[in-house]
Amino acid sequence: MFPTRRDLLHRSALGLGSLALSGVLGDDGLSAAENPLLSRSGHFPGKAKRVIHFFLNGGPSHVDTFDPKPALARYAGKALATTLTTERKTGAAFPSPFEFRRYGESGIEVSELFAKTAAHIDDIAVIRSMYAQVPNHEPSLMLMNCGDSVQARPSFGAWTLYGLGSENRNLPGFIAMCPGGMPIKDNENWQSAFLPGAFQGTYVDSKHEELSRLIENIDHPHIATGDQRRQLDLLARWNARHRENRVDERLDARIHSYELAFRMQSEASDAFDLSKEPAHIREMYGNGVHGRQTLIARRLLERGVRYVQLWHGAGQPWDNHNEIEKNHRNLAGEIDGPIAALLTDLKQRGLFEDTLVLWGGEFGRTPTVELSGAGKPQMGRDHNHYGFSVWMAGGGIKGGTVHGATDEFGFKAEKDPVSVHDLHATMLHLLGLDHKRLTYRYAGRDFRLTDVSGRVIREILG
Repeated sequence: MFPTRRDLLHRSALGLGSLALSGVLGDDGLSAAENPLLSRSGHFPGKAKRVIHFFLNGGPSHVDTFDPKPALARYAGKALATTLTTERKTGAAFPSPFEFRRYGESGIEVSELFAKTAAHIDDIAVIRSMYAQVPNHEPSLMLMNCGDSVQARPSFGAWTLYGLGSENRNLPGFIAMCPGGMPIKDNENWQSAFLPGAFQGTYVDSKHEELSRLIENIDHPHIATGDQRRQLDLLARWNARHRENRVDERLDARIHSYELAFRMQSEASDAFDLSKEPAHIREMYGNGVHGRQTLIARRLLERGVRYVQLWHGAGQPWDNHNEIEKNHRNLAGEIDGPIAALLTDLKQRGLFEDTLVLWGGEFGRTPTVELSGAGKPQMGRDHNHYGFSVWMAGGGIKGGTVHGATDEFGFKAEKDPVSVHDLHATMLHLLGLDHKRLTYRYAGRDFRLTDVSGRVIREILG
């Protein structure tokens, strides 16, 4: 008995070198059995096939968007009795400057900031009882995206590719679009960490319109396509020889990235070309950068990309410690229309039912006003990890639903609290993946996205 499949292939008549050489002519320079991004079934039939995640960097205020708190108006200017500490000094109750009203047959209350999105409220499940671990951006960003606030872990998108693969061999299975540059540092929020490198997210700077600036090095400036193909074939033969006596996942990932980059030269040109969209569709999404990137995201999803994350607020974050009325209004104005357009577009293309849409940030904001060093109200809100809101739609979600609640002022999740691990477990379930069985052996233990906790929120499942 051979210890590994690789040993068996190496000792067989053909050998691994010949196997890889034949593979390069068909699929990524790897055999079908070894291509990590081949589409595969989950643990059970899932309702969703793909995910789009609107990530509002900086922490949008839940009490100004999807969690109305009329008690704040009654206590305006008065101190609130609470034992919860805040990161910065805050003062009295700060009523929302935005009007809430009921939408749809469900009558769910939504702020005027997201009036266009609210037109779809009967398809949306709002979770008003989320909570995180700490009130700091960096660890909370990692927690929401990677399931751990302390150590580098694979992101949700990477886990999704690990579990399901991708449906398009010519495009990355996981794409993160962030106009103006990556937030915080490097790529920790769409990393693959200890998972094979093929599962890492591909970053796209969506502030640009030209393909060559959207995706770095998409065109080779000196070598024709045929010559590139011959170079890659030669490189694959050398790599296959190198692998005959070795197990090297980093090399496998590098071979895959070379092949994918080659094929992307034609496929990406088509996927990112918005001139192929009808004028009325482009107008529906809007001409701003967030309208463009959301329309690109829809084109990627319908081409089989498994996970698309759209960052908002990288340059001007939702971290509004002052002048929240002006800043939140401007920020919401950039994405409310594109989000509503996407939901409409997914429905009319028959993609809504199997596309999971997630909206939210890393935490919420305080119901009390933040104070300056001199003790003056800054008309903004401090970080609040004790309670905040996210919402999901499509992909097996029961629309027109509100799950959980914060206290009467919006400080803390009080009814049916939902952890980030619960959220991730639910999303994986909708994709047909059991969060307890989706594990990866590393450093002597089996890791999973939800660590040692997490429950599926069945109350919001359709």
